[in-house]
Amino acid sequence: MDPDTEQVIDAIGPRLRTLRRDRGLTLEALASATGISVSTLSRLESGKRRPALELLLPLARAHRVALDQLVGAPATGDPRVHLEPVGKHGTVIVPLTRYPGRIQVFKQVLTPREPRLVTHEGYEWCYVLAGRLRLLLGDEEHVLSPGEVAEFDTARPHWFGPADGDAVEILHLFGPRGDQAVVRAGPHVP
Repeated sequence: MDPDTEQVIDAIGPRLRTLRRDRGLTLEALASATGISVSTLSRLESGKRRPALELLLPLARAHRVALDQLVGAPATGDPRVHLEPVGKHGTVIVPLTRYPGRIQVFKQVLTPREPRLVTHEGYEWCYVLAGRLRLLLGDEEHVLSPGEVAEFDTARPHWFGPADGDAVEILHLFGPRGDQAVVRAGPHVP
């Protein structure tokens, strides 16, 4: 095997471990979600077992990432295709835009954590892709399902995360200056 291929394969185990830990998952929880034994997962993460497609596919599904993110596929030159996920406080954030001072778009996978209301300048939109989102806005509580969206001024105390014990995946837009969406077209009302 050529050295470049060997290097890519050797990096998969540590990448799997980091992804699992960033999402706050135990080996047991990941084993339950994927059907892969704890010992096999441990050997994959430590590099003692070579990753095979039949192991990587269920891991990619469980983590809700593309297979090339697990493997560390070489970049194609299109930065929208190979964005770097960032792990932060039990959340995996994938920035989809990089426009300082303008609306920022993120894909986020949020894991269970204690609610902590915050306020800051700006305006936010959350669109649920998978799972159920719990949104606290001051004294109000909302639970959103896939396909539902919420928007709010971030000067209002707020927090959002999973509505239950499972992770939730969302598209998250943030306007730093309080930018609000302008709806140009809506549903047809007969």
